[in-house]
Amino acid sequence: MIKKATLLLFVILCYSCSSDDNSTSSTVDDNTTNPTTPTTSTPPPPNSMYFPPITGSEWENISPEQLGWNSTAEQELYKFLEERETSSFIILKNGKIAIEKYFNGAFPDSNDPWYSIGKTLTAMTVGIAQQNGTLKIDEPSSKYLGQGWSELSNDQEQDIQIKHHLSMNTGLDYTVPNNNCTDTDCLKYRNPVGSFWYYHNAPYTLITKIIANATQSEFNDYVKTAISSKIGMTGNFTNLGFAKVYHSNARSMARFGLLSLNKGFWGQSPILTDKTYYDAMINSSQTENKAYGYSWWLNGKENYRLPASEKELQGSIIPEAPKDLIAGLGKNDQKLYIIPSQNMVIVRMGKPGAAKVKLGLSTFDNELWSKMNALWK
Repeated sequence: MIKKATLLLFVILCYSCSSDDNSTSSTVDDNTTNPTTPTTSTPPPPNSMYFPPITGSEWENISPEQLGWNSTAEQELYKFLEERETSSFIILKNGKIAIEKYFNGAFPDSNDPWYSIGKTLTAMTVGIAQQNGTLKIDEPSSKYLGQGWSELSNDQEQDIQIKHHLSMNTGLDYTVPNNNCTDTDCLKYRNPVGSFWYYHNAPYTLITKIIANATQSEFNDYVKTAISSKIGMTGNFTNLGFAKVYHSNARSMARFGLLSLNKGFWGQSPILTDKTYYDAMINSSQTENKAYGYSWWLNGKENYRLPASEKELQGSIIPEAPKDLIAGLGKNDQKLYIIPSQNMVIVRMGKPGAAKVKLGLSTFDNELWSKMNALWK
């Protein structure tokens, strides 16, 4: 009887271990996740993170001293930021303001352009529209842009889905004279859809039209209804040539960063509850540039490609930064860093912080992270 009981226990344990192994969730990296089959997120535990009221200027602080940060490194960081033409700089720790500084004539209510960081706001808006049943990202773009939105054949247009606009692999020709141009005669065939990654602004910009047509509303109005009004953001997308650029103060960007850090929840209030889409958004969206999700840059991947380049580079985009960092990166060194392992959001707005800026990425990222690493050592 003892031997039989022992054997039975062994079988149960083996079965349990096997079940655990098979239940490991897959990521977008292995292309097994279907981002249009939603799973619902549950809100994080209450009181694990602070969230400021959505109206007014109240925002709890926690000082660098309370966090045990290095005061000498803190002053060196401020000097570096001011010298590098920074206007606004914020660090949130567990949702509370640890550092908030303004330089070079900027003030808390100063509005600055997000440039390509705005892509991350658009990506979350797409997820909410899908969550609400308004669109699906594996639908053809032509469903909302209309047949003939490009110079491609009808069959080629049908192959391009909304998700390809998010992941920068539509196959459209990025060598046209104006990479931002969304006119029909600027949208030409170059590669099979999904086969090549290039940081092409025009297909991204068309997402705003897709959302507007799908929701039958003005794009700014939908962003405000879906996100801004629910988390206390103030800002707008404005036209800059063909592009649409979001402008706001630094705290509004920090609010969006806090929402993103908290996986689409503002405290216990659901904003983006589609966990499948959220996970796809912050994981590799294709194989040619593993450091790119749906408009978010991803640190700690094995390779990456820079904007305006076809060359594959090895290693992390920001070696000095935590491997789990996800980032919105904009022209002239606009930075929105999200570090889940540290419950941290970092905002930097201003003029270029490096001599040569590759659209979003530059040498400034690594230099800044060297200064910040010294802060909390």
